[in-house]
Amino acid sequence: MNARRLAHLLGNWRRHGSRQGATDLAAGLRLLILDGRLPAGTALPPERELATALDVSRTMISAAWEKLKTDGLVVSRRGAGSWTAIPAVGGAHEPLEDPGTIDMARAVPPAIAGIAAAAAAATPRLAAELCSHGYYEQGMPDLRERLAARYSARGLPTTPDQILVTNGAHSGLATALRLFTGPGDRVLIEQPTYPNAIEAILGAHTVPVPVAMTDGADGAGWDLDGIEATLRQTAPRLAYLIVDFQNPTGHRLDEPGRAHLAAAFRRARTPVVIDETNVDLDFSGAPLPPFNGDLVLAAGSAGKSYWGGLRLGWVRASTEIINRLTAARRGFDLGTPVFEQLVLCELLDGPPEPMLDRRRLLVERRDALAGLLRTHCPDWTFTVPDGGLSLWCRLPAPVSTRLAAVAQNFGVRVAPGSFFTPHGGLEHYLRVPYTQPVDVLGDAVLGLAAAAASVAESRAPIAENGFIPVT
Repeated sequence: MNARRLAHLLGNWRRHGSRQGATDLAAGLRLLILDGRLPAGTALPPERELATALDVSRTMISAAWEKLKTDGLVVSRRGAGSWTAIPAVGGAHEPLEDPGTIDMARAVPPAIAGIAAAAAAATPRLAAELCSHGYYEQGMPDLRERLAARYSARGLPTTPDQILVTNGAHSGLATALRLFTGPGDRVLIEQPTYPNAIEAILGAHTVPVPVAMTDGADGAGWDLDGIEATLRQTAPRLAYLIVDFQNPTGHRLDEPGRAHLAAAFRRARTPVVIDETNVDLDFSGAPLPPFNGDLVLAAGSAGKSYWGGLRLGWVRASTEIINRLTAARRGFDLGTPVFEQLVLCELLDGPPEPMLDRRRLLVERRDALAGLLRTHCPDWTFTVPDGGLSLWCRLPAPVSTRLAAVAQNFGVRVAPGSFFTPHGGLEHYLRVPYTQPVDVLGDAVLGLAAAAASVAESRAPIAENGFIPVT
């Protein structure tokens, strides 16, 4: 990290004038470190260079460094310089996952820049909430107002009473299943689709009815006629679709296709949950209007846009459906955490630059992954999506499950195609996310290429995959 770049990241770091300059500078650096914009291990510029870039004395830089060393946020070694660190909390503990394994099964990026600042800004507001009971079954009014305004800005007029705040988009689907279905009822889904949605449908003792996605060569990816026929022939009680950068294919349903399907669901009187988890991850600069209809439940999430650790989502639907969902959720929970809602309010009110930076970074990683796969796995084919988080790769042979199992021996955890369908199959496909740093993606692709070569050389039986968490 050079001095000029660090000065730019610090921005207007002075808060209390020249007398507390070292304290203010330490506070600014502390925020950058805890916010992830200066990751642990980042080399800091020499004190003299930073003093020149900030137009302050070297003594002030040294004093700020000492404050951060006391907190364990900066480490120095004579002759080696200084670098950032994250202090241990609560003593040593065993890692939850093998640190030597690259996790390519979870298609989820780390926290967006600004989480720590939003949490700091939300803390004073939390104090005002402590005198209340803290239960908001439908969600805090301030957050629902902001979410409603986002839908209105996207072209779908929405009021706060049409928003239900949930514990993630997945919770919205689970609540919809509880409201609209019973054991043995059918639920229409895409094939392939999000594995955890399949688990929720099966967990509700309902029957998933998949409609195969097309190859997307015509720009669609959805079998519109097949969905209409399934609505007529199976009379599903609910449907679940991902029309914006579909997980795992990356397809996006165009505007005529949205109108076509909206009319089909309206005729069939079938409620449909539209998973909008990837809506913010649009690299095209040409956003499409939300999927609309009286029986449409748009399930959004802060997980992929901001940070999975917030565990916040929402459902946008008619006031009648929202009231029914609010009553139905009491079998699961009694609301979402107040502090996280306050943090999300701050993020939604914040400047657009962090989200723009997130998209630019994902584009860089997407293009890097595409190039790596073309070089090291030239017989794999894929379409580069205009958004989302992963490539859906077609393999030259039906070996996806074998490849995923063998890849763990080469230090890579990846989800095979069979995870994305309720009945198995899709052995020609593998989802490869581009959420890791470029150097990690390089190591992951080398591991996948080595695993693919191993599978091609040997047809011997192999052990089962075991449990692979997928997001």
